[in-house]
Amino acid sequence: MARSTSPNLTVSDPSPTEVSSRSFALNLLISLRPGQWTKNLLVFAGLIFGSKLFDAASVGAAVEAFAIFCALSGVVYLLNDVADRKSDRQHPYKKHRPIAAGALDVGAALTAGALLGAASLGAAFALSGRFGVVATGYLGLQALYSAQLKHVVIVDVLIIAIGFVLRAVAGAVAIDVAISHWLFVCTILLALFIALAKRRHELMLLAEGATSHRPILDEYSPYLLDQMIAVVTASTLIAYIFYTISPETQEKFGTPWLGLTIPFPLYGIFRYLYLVHRREGGGNPADLLLNDRPLLVCVALWAIAVALVIYGPFGA
Repeated sequence: MARSTSPNLTVSDPSPTEVSSRSFALNLLISLRPGQWTKNLLVFAGLIFGSKLFDAASVGAAVEAFAIFCALSGVVYLLNDVADRKSDRQHPYKKHRPIAAGALDVGAALTAGALLGAASLGAAFALSGRFGVVATGYLGLQALYSAQLKHVVIVDVLIIAIGFVLRAVAGAVAIDVAISHWLFVCTILLALFIALAKRRHELMLLAEGATSHRPILDEYSPYLLDQMIAVVTASTLIAYIFYTISPETQEKFGTPWLGLTIPFPLYGIFRYLYLVHRREGGGNPADLLLNDRPLLVCVALWAIAVALVIYGPFGA
């Protein structure tokens, strides 16, 4: 595979003039961070693993759920940027965000966030009462994270991981399929892996200025984070392996061949670790996925392999 550098090191930042010259609508859109909405693809996990991929009504509901969570995550990013605007100005990359740079007024950002949040939750309850409850819980938890919980050691990364779990749960609830305990285990472990790698990247990137930007980083050290990452890495891989070979899974999908997909998570996680430790990546997981070709190919091949096993000639 070709070697690629981290996008965090190669993307050029806009000048202060460029930031201030943007329109209000463009600054608001940038603050909603559409580039991060790939995280909401977890909403489709229930569609794929619930054997509903070719059910038109379920596909439509899943797409609507995805759009709602993209809007909700945009609201969360607005709240987070408002709360962190002072510390973001000390960060080499985040200082260019519209709110931190002063290009997007705090009052306007909060008003836009409130309107978008209300509209999104209204759409969530219109889709399904249970989905609306999960969406409300997601937004409330993320608001608590932005306000206080991100300052509590270990709890901060757990809240990030639970946010990913709620995305997956919301996707299952939206199409009314059973929520497997494997969904919780695999999702929270993988999300913890990503969150811990992000903390490590921040700690190494900011060095002496880390705690002035994010005080919670004073509670971590590279060694501690490496130990946590090692535990979570092993746990994630073991959980996925046991999921693919469990009798419950084989009975559900009518095939013993889901284990054929194991090499893809193995390579993907090892590739991610390589980028974190050797390429100084991990600060922006969404950008890392989209800009590192080997990692992107690995995820795409894993998705194709899973679909072929569940829905193709190997499946029931």
